Amino acid sequence: MNEQASIVRTGRKFDQVLEGAREVFMADGFEGASVDDIARAAGVSKATLYSYFPDKRLLFMEVARNECARQADAPMDLAGACCTPRDVLCAAGRHILSVSLSEFGLRMFRICVAEADRFPDLGRQFYESGPMVVRARLRDYLKGAAARGELQIEDFDLAADQFAELCRADLVPRLIFNIDTEFSAEERERVIAGAVELFLARYGG
Repeated sequence: MNEQASIVRTGRKFDQVLEGAREVFMADGFEGASVDDIARAAGVSKATLYSYFPDKRLLFMEVARNECARQADAPMDLAGACCTPRDVLCAAGRHILSVSLSEFGLRMFRICVAEADRFPDLGRQFYESGPMVVRARLRDYLKGAAARGELQIEDFDLAADQFAELCRADLVPRLIFNIDTEFSAEERERVIAGAVELFLARYGG
């Protein structure tokens, strides 16, 4: 978005605004978050906040973009190293599941669903700023692995999506529907191991 592209993302006060907005959005949701509360949490004036973000939706998307960029940095770090597909997929799977089970991931999902009718582009922009970034990195890794003969894949987008969904099996639905709120390391590893085994059984070279 052009308005977003013009925002200067530097400075101590800008960081304060983002941190304050993150705190309020996560606690109150998008609609419940007031500019007054965000300015108070950030320790800045409303004028300062508006100088960075004239629209609350832009502020919400910047919070989402900033957090997603931070969380998306890790999953494909192993792709350039001398690791087997199993090693890389295990690392990527742990990252995908960890983000999906995080407080941020859960609250962002609920906010986007809750605001889907009034702000239909909110979910799309969030998806593009976070999940789509991870998907693209995973797809690029899969292309490289296939080129090296390590995997046999024709539809890389579908394979990346399939792997991500396998990593969310069981635990994420239980979290979304409030059946369980915490999961042990053993439960997480069980899901990741199953996802990697099934994926490699289908696409292994």
